[in-house]
Amino acid sequence: MSVGEEVRTEQTKPQQSLGTAAARNLATTTKSVPQMQEISSRWLLRMLPWVDIQGGTYRVNRRLTFAVGDGRLTFVKTGDRVEIIPAELGELPALRSYEDEEVLFEIARRCEQREIAAGEVIASFGSPSDEVYLLAHGRVEKVGTGPYGDDESLGVLADGAYFGDDALLDEDAIWEYTARALTACTVLVLPRAEFAQIAERSDTLREHLEQRRSIPSQRSNKYGEKEIDLAAGHSGEPDIPHTFVDYEARPREYELSVAQTVLRIHTRVADLYNQPMNQTEQQIRLTVEALKERQEHELINNRDFGLLHNCEYDQRIQPHDGVPGPDDLDELLSRRRGTKLLLAHPRAIAAFGRELNKRGLVPETIDMAGNRIPTWRGVPIFPCNKIPVTSERTTSIIAMRTGESDQGVIGLRASGIPDEIEPSLSVRFMGINEQAIIKYLVTAYYSAAVLVPDALGVLENVEIGRWQ
Repeated sequence: MSVGEEVRTEQTKPQQSLGTAAARNLATTTKSVPQMQEISSRWLLRMLPWVDIQGGTYRVNRRLTFAVGDGRLTFVKTGDRVEIIPAELGELPALRSYEDEEVLFEIARRCEQREIAAGEVIASFGSPSDEVYLLAHGRVEKVGTGPYGDDESLGVLADGAYFGDDALLDEDAIWEYTARALTACTVLVLPRAEFAQIAERSDTLREHLEQRRSIPSQRSNKYGEKEIDLAAGHSGEPDIPHTFVDYEARPREYELSVAQTVLRIHTRVADLYNQPMNQTEQQIRLTVEALKERQEHELINNRDFGLLHNCEYDQRIQPHDGVPGPDDLDELLSRRRGTKLLLAHPRAIAAFGRELNKRGLVPETIDMAGNRIPTWRGVPIFPCNKIPVTSERTTSIIAMRTGESDQGVIGLRASGIPDEIEPSLSVRFMGINEQAIIKYLVTAYYSAAVLVPDALGVLENVEIGRWQ
């Protein structure tokens, strides 16, 4: 018998028992609850200490500080031409809080664009500082002289940074380090002579600069806080200094943010299709999961209170070689006492692991809720897929000290709200409309506060796509 004849015989053979397709009509299937790919580990929500607040607002009181704030500059690119947004010049220490738009526009117009090749020295140690550099794109290393005359790295600057700004306030300023381009860079250069011409014609700018020059004369500690006068190591009966602790006149206040949605369920579904699982419970469960994912995203990326946007400029560092290496994490940890945790995108953790493999290092791991979490210097590195990865395949690594008692980063919430199912998360019945649809208002209130600047640090522009 040929193969074809054998197949035809098999097909025409009469069925001798009930098929599985028909049998399923009488069987009760075993079902899983609805699954959802969006659910992540959400380590930030789990590890952040949460503080219950009243009145929807949390005020962070700090000692009075004379330090001029630093910031990140924003540029506009049109073709191959780069321009600084005039209002962004207010991030320079000399122009902090200066608001004359016409003068800022004129200063921005005087900036000259330059292209700098990789390896080129932009400014040399000891030479007069007569230009301010605004770094639109690229990486610049600051190199100083070590105690034995050798070169040592003082840090790496990247997009949005600036250097040489002392020239705006001090005519005799000199370069205290050498600035060298690590990559091809696009910078905007503001000559001090051009700035001085503008100041001569603007009374408001001259007055503002005089005020800024008086700030360093105030007695302050290395953090810029008003000095507390003390006496120590004395003998006899000298006069003991009198002092007091001054506070910021306008401390920052964090208001609780909100994430909400209206969940709709038809009464027919809620009434008739509740076996073996309650439809309303499953709809609420999955909606709450999505709400928590958005909550963690906002805690990382929100421009008002998000961690990436609330890190002080002097707590942001750049990797020395682009990829995240052990030396970079050591530098990040050294910026604060008692770092409790690191947050990184899973791809950044993988890139860090590749660097460890090159050096033959094996990180220790710890057990957290049944998960093996890698550590560096004893600090756990938690994965967080809410930290963005740019189109250039760069991302950031966040370091935090947490808790109110340690002057760290804290989460804010309002427990005890009506119809609460979890702290600061409620599901409110909103009624049934004319189409017989039940509506529930699902709400989460949250925010985050950084109690002192050094509680939060960020390793920026981490390259995750380089393989060697």
